[in-house]
Amino acid sequence: MKILLPPSETKRPGGDGAPLDVSGLALPDLGAKRHEVIDALVELAGDEEHARKVLRLSPKQAGDVLHNRMLRSAATMPAVDRYTGVLYDALDAGSLSAASRRWLGAHVWIHSAPLGPIGALDALPPYRLAAGTSLPGLPALRRHWADATTDAMAGEEPDFILDLRSEAYVALGPVPDTVSSCYVRVVTEHGRALNHFNKKSKGTLVRALAQDRPRVRSLRTFRTWAGGRGLVLRRTDDPGVEELVVAE
Repeated sequence: MKILLPPSETKRPGGDGAPLDVSGLALPDLGAKRHEVIDALVELAGDEEHARKVLRLSPKQAGDVLHNRMLRSAATMPAVDRYTGVLYDALDAGSLSAASRRWLGAHVWIHSAPLGPIGALDALPPYRLAAGTSLPGLPALRRHWADATTDAMAGEEPDFILDLRSEAYVALGPVPDTVSSCYVRVVTEHGRALNHFNKKSKGTLVRALAQDRPRVRSLRTFRTWAGGRGLVLRRTDDPGVEELVVAE
């Protein structure tokens, strides 16, 4: 099984890892596409005012432009530790056992805008780029990433993909039709979609998976594991879409 997570706009600063090594990231077939985005971001960051306009940043967020300027040289930390926010606070990867963190590294891809999906333990510098941004010199990120990312995921031949991304990141790399998958929506018992609890519930779900480290190879075995954990999954009329039902 592979789990696809969205990134977070908020990130932990610093790090003590070596600078970004694109060749060492998961899904290595995306290397050329990654270098193209990095080059565009670094070049854009050379003009702070223009970069803030393109990235829709306030003057107080000028530090994010500096992060982009230093993408190739900044210190790194594991991606799952770099991201903060509701989902990653609920996942709380830093408090997991070494075995559970290794499981995250083997089973979780975090879908970043500048690098595409990367492994949970891949070394990541701080950066600022959202899925909907159009970078000078590149096509829209959706056109830049979608086909290449889908092909790269297919090349990994996973048995099953659990897709917990937001729709914006799904557009940057739809799950291959050749792979069994499940897209999860978080809803109340009455079917109302949630925002804050959506992110928190997904983080809690991935934490539980990392703690149990089950062998999930299909939607059926995922449902079996979830039921044993007391999680409520509900089928929908959309093929490949499940609802995770939570209390408000």
